[in-house]
Amino acid sequence: MSTPFPFTAVVGQDDLRLALLLNAVSPAVGGVLVRGEKGTAKSTAVRALSALLPAVDVVTGCRFSCDPAKPDPACPDGPHEAGASESRPARMVELPVGASEDRLVGALDIERALAEGVKAFEPGLLADAHRGILYVDEVNLLHDHLVDLLLDAAAMGASYVEREGVSVRHAARFLLVGTMNPEEGELRPQLLDRFGLTVEVAASREPDQRVEVVRRRLAHDDDPAAFAARWADEETAVRARIVAARALLPSVRLGDGPLRQIAATCAAFEVDGMRADIVMARTATALAAWAGRTEVIAEDVRQAALLALPHRRRRNPFDAPGLDEDKLDETLEEFADSDDPSGEGPADDDPEPDGPGGGGRPPQDGPDAGTPAGDVPAQGEPSEDGTAPAGQGGEQTPVRAAEPFRTKALSVPGLGEGAAGRRSRARTEHGRTTGSRRPRGTLTKLHLAATVQAAAPHQLARGRSGRGLVVRRDDLRQATREGREGNLVLFVVDASGSMAARQRMGAVKGAVLSLLLDAYQRRDKVGLVTFRGSSAEVALPPTSSVDAAAARLESLPTGGRTPLAAGLLRAHEVLRVERLRDAARRPLVVVVTDGRATGGAEPVATAGHAARLFAADSVASVVVDCESGPVRLGLAGRLAGELGATAVTLDELRADSIAGLVRDVQGVQGTSRRAA
Repeated sequence: MSTPFPFTAVVGQDDLRLALLLNAVSPAVGGVLVRGEKGTAKSTAVRALSALLPAVDVVTGCRFSCDPAKPDPACPDGPHEAGASESRPARMVELPVGASEDRLVGALDIERALAEGVKAFEPGLLADAHRGILYVDEVNLLHDHLVDLLLDAAAMGASYVEREGVSVRHAARFLLVGTMNPEEGELRPQLLDRFGLTVEVAASREPDQRVEVVRRRLAHDDDPAAFAARWADEETAVRARIVAARALLPSVRLGDGPLRQIAATCAAFEVDGMRADIVMARTATALAAWAGRTEVIAEDVRQAALLALPHRRRRNPFDAPGLDEDKLDETLEEFADSDDPSGEGPADDDPEPDGPGGGGRPPQDGPDAGTPAGDVPAQGEPSEDGTAPAGQGGEQTPVRAAEPFRTKALSVPGLGEGAAGRRSRARTEHGRTTGSRRPRGTLTKLHLAATVQAAAPHQLARGRSGRGLVVRRDDLRQATREGREGNLVLFVVDASGSMAARQRMGAVKGAVLSLLLDAYQRRDKVGLVTFRGSSAEVALPPTSSVDAAAARLESLPTGGRTPLAAGLLRAHEVLRVERLRDAARRPLVVVVTDGRATGGAEPVATAGHAARLFAADSVASVVVDCESGPVRLGLAGRLAGELGATAVTLDELRADSIAGLVRDVQGVQGTSRRAA
């Protein structure tokens, strides 16, 4: 067994270590979400925490880790006899992003359940994590149906497996820890709110601290056992402090003054619901216990707010998480109360340490502790043909996007088999039942009527004598279901001089921003290709991070000629590469342009040839026509004809009628192509 990196040897990341330790002191805080760039010790710190947790007493032989002092009366392995118990280390169970539903909640033997009436149940990861840690790396990439199961277990403290009238329930209370890289996509709001605390981590920019990180990492890799031994005393001290804080926790008093500060803070920052108030109260109490105090003070409330509120402030995926600390201090000072045993309001930005370990921060001591261009102008209003007024050149500065709006649904025709989402029709594991088939591999969703129908003709030959149905494995039928899938929405945005009128480009960016928000809600991947001047570029490769796409869009400059063909060819290449990576995810191409094509030899003919490549591959496409003014040339409509796509104006993107129009046209195109 490999030796984990010691928790106390992690350099810096004070907020991360504090949040993890507070959950170790009080699991009722509700877990931790760790957000940050790759390579910032997120997983290292989480895995190291399990070694610090006190051992747990469990009923001997119970697969569900029942507490011998209060065994679960509904435990599938029960009822338990009194006195049979043992002590074991707290577990840390990792949930892989690609895990199946059966692996998470457990598997029920449907064949034995139907034929014998026996609840033969194999526990899943939720049972393994009971009274321990459930760790999800890249939690933002977790499939929606697994997220739903996690939400149910976190809300009820139990896991239920129900299939065709056969039900199994077991306790599932665990410390939920998730890590994620925001560049790869955001987390569903429902799951985001289930995490008690959130921490933003980033690599240090201080050379001395980076040197110390490398030194410790290399020392651990060279001799893990020797490195762990050098930190054994520090690990023992923190473990003892956790035990002491747990013992002190019931004695900590949360007075009316700090409680009013908590309520006022949550109200001032307009967080939804009451969960934030409860989490802040539990966090402030745990902070006091960690510091060795029996009274909650204003600094505990302030630190609790910084950990518990930032992720609850987001209203859409383009809002940056965070908290206005000046506003926080003003609120705490306004509602300061004489009950505060410290006799002070909120602490200064750099408070003096209080309590063991330095205030709320975990200790950082030990043997290795170290020191921490185009040819069209961008100034003025370009003409409709993309040429500039005399005497001007360069590119136009980025224009701010207009306010986003709710768009109507655009979908890919036909029936796909991609990742679960909310855009286009697809065969999925969840949804309405449309038929049955023989199972390929493990049976996951039984079609009861089809199974009985398959078994019924053979009952006499199988010697059926009682009331039970004699069912063989060949009789089992898997239910086929239809739901919704997420697609790859690839934006191809014209950033040339003909689009550079400030009012028009602001409206264009607002429309694309609105479509990005729609893609986030429908669980799509997104990509961004832009073209201007003499070439096209992939501003954002396909990703689940719509906020990354929004950031690239916001900084998009305009100006130059209109290399429409180059933009389409680059988009076609992006789709080709992505098809090799994920053949099941179907694309939806959204071309945002006025349809002009300038620059190069025969630009219009070349653009038409590039567009016909999409039509030949039956790629579902939409052209958002950005042409404005009293005289319209209809070039975007012609481009849509070459693409085999639907053309819509910016105004029509908001209209109620446009959703049906796009679906009907795409459906006809998809049907004719399949018939051909």
